[in-house]
Amino acid sequence: MKYALCFFPWIGFAIGALETAAFFVLRFVNAGTVFLGAIMTLLPVLITGGIHLDGYLDTMDALSSWREKERRLEILKDPHAGAFAVIMGCSYFILYTGAASELCVEILPAYALGFAVSRSFSGLSLLLFPNANPKGTAAAFSKSAEKIRTGIVLAITLLLTTCLAVFLSGWYGILILIASFAVWVFYYWKSIKYFGGITGDLAGYFLSLCELIQLIVLVIAHLGMECWL
Repeated sequence: MKYALCFFPWIGFAIGALETAAFFVLRFVNAGTVFLGAIMTLLPVLITGGIHLDGYLDTMDALSSWREKERRLEILKDPHAGAFAVIMGCSYFILYTGAASELCVEILPAYALGFAVSRSFSGLSLLLFPNANPKGTAAAFSKSAEKIRTGIVLAITLLLTTCLAVFLSGWYGILILIASFAVWVFYYWKSIKYFGGITGDLAGYFLSLCELIQLIVLVIAHLGMECWL
């Protein structure tokens, strides 16, 4: 547990590698853009078992309740899915599939490495952000971690991953870092304001939202470049 968070980004590297392989296989068999987008959307969910999306859905239920902080924290633990979880879950998959159908070779490396970038930020949040539930999963990782060494490893991993993304995809690699940092700051503000800190569910919320925003930013930037040129 002391150094478990150091390896969190490596799950992202594995997902990115499998996403890259799936992209080229689908392109080789001339798969349609909608089918490609659907596979690229579902593959990360199948690899992780949907654990992060579970946190995203619980968080959307809690935020949509507009209740006091204590009640929001209770909703996070509720195993039942509310209407807003379903609505926001469907919206998430529609947006992700639509954006993934626009993936191309130029932005693919930045997209694939984004899974490691998001997990580096997620690991840093577990080390740096206050916990709303001292007995929760996020608190367990935070308390057990060797904070200084783990933080250094995650920061170096984040830096090297960004450099590799820039090397392979040019300025799209910088966009991944900027978009991820923006969502990270938003995540901190949202967690403190509405929950008094982070939890395991909120960590899943961040990861899911971050990877969606990464993809949308890359696609919009690439489409904008094509229009400009």
